[in-house]
Amino acid sequence: MGIPTEPIGSVPRPAELLKGFQDHAEGRIDAAALRALTDQALADTVSRFEATGSPVVTDGEQDKPSFLTYPVAGIPDLAAGGAVVPFADGHTRELPVLTSGPFRYSAHAVDLLRAAQRLTALPVKQPVIAPSALALLYPADGIDGYSRDEFVADLVNETEADIRACLDAGAAVVQLDFTEGRLSLKLDPSGGLLRDFVALNNAVLERFSAEDRARIGLHTCPGGDQDSTHSADVDYADLLPDLFRIKAGRFYVQLASEPDRRRVLGIIKEHLPADARVFIGVTDPIDPRVETAEEVRDRVLEAAEFLPVERLGTCDDCGFAPFADDTSTSRDTAFAKIAARVEGTRLAEAALGI
Repeated sequence: MGIPTEPIGSVPRPAELLKGFQDHAEGRIDAAALRALTDQALADTVSRFEATGSPVVTDGEQDKPSFLTYPVAGIPDLAAGGAVVPFADGHTRELPVLTSGPFRYSAHAVDLLRAAQRLTALPVKQPVIAPSALALLYPADGIDGYSRDEFVADLVNETEADIRACLDAGAAVVQLDFTEGRLSLKLDPSGGLLRDFVALNNAVLERFSAEDRARIGLHTCPGGDQDSTHSADVDYADLLPDLFRIKAGRFYVQLASEPDRRRVLGIIKEHLPADARVFIGVTDPIDPRVETAEEVRDRVLEAAEFLPVERLGTCDDCGFAPFADDTSTSRDTAFAKIAARVEGTRLAEAALGI
């Protein structure tokens, strides 16, 4: 077996689909017309993934307005005014807030998975949002008649069901997006919030067998929205020891954009669980320059100085457009970077003789 390489999730949506989202929201087209535009974008996405030589594909999250809130899009018991995430360039993203219970998903990842599976014979990876991110929807002052404990119980059940349905439907991998992990240390430098997040994610993962967890991964990054991050100034040394306590079989770690990759690789080497594989980021989605395959190769060879090759994989640092309205990166650039990652990983395999 060589070095596996996987995408993280999202790729930029075509302009026609972005216009369709807006037209549908404003009543100019109906749901069927939007579905047709989404299906076209999905087919193009899968085809372009295949053209890069990628051994694993995703749906590019074409159907998701947001990687974070897609499971609750359109439910009636949400209101504005939730947690605000500030980015380094000054823009923000505001989460909604839950107003009543019980908490239930309105959309399920398995439906997105099956849509992509119908278009390819390649293995399909399915990203889902980590329960720790959705926990931020519960208001700090509580909800009358619906306690936080009741909410957490519902959240764990819904997340488990979402993951299990994807595994049962044949997902190659189910990836939990955990971008809030690094951010939590900015919000609470004591690490208490991070440890709460770890415990919540483990409450879900502990419901799965070791065999299942080998197909469940967790992605961490400092955010990537409109070519900006929310927590890149948080030291990985403060995050990774706790993050690697999460009972996932795979970890996807943003690394290409780190200023001192070798230092981070040393931390990974020290703390990576014995039964887990780490996928290191070798392309940077918020850098407009497309990496060469040789640059990717060299980043893999650097990582192989620290980690056994049989526990190493490659990925992109982050999704290319986690929020649908992020047009800072073009589809052409995203797929060029993906192609460089795939080719560069193969070059590294050849250099390592595997």
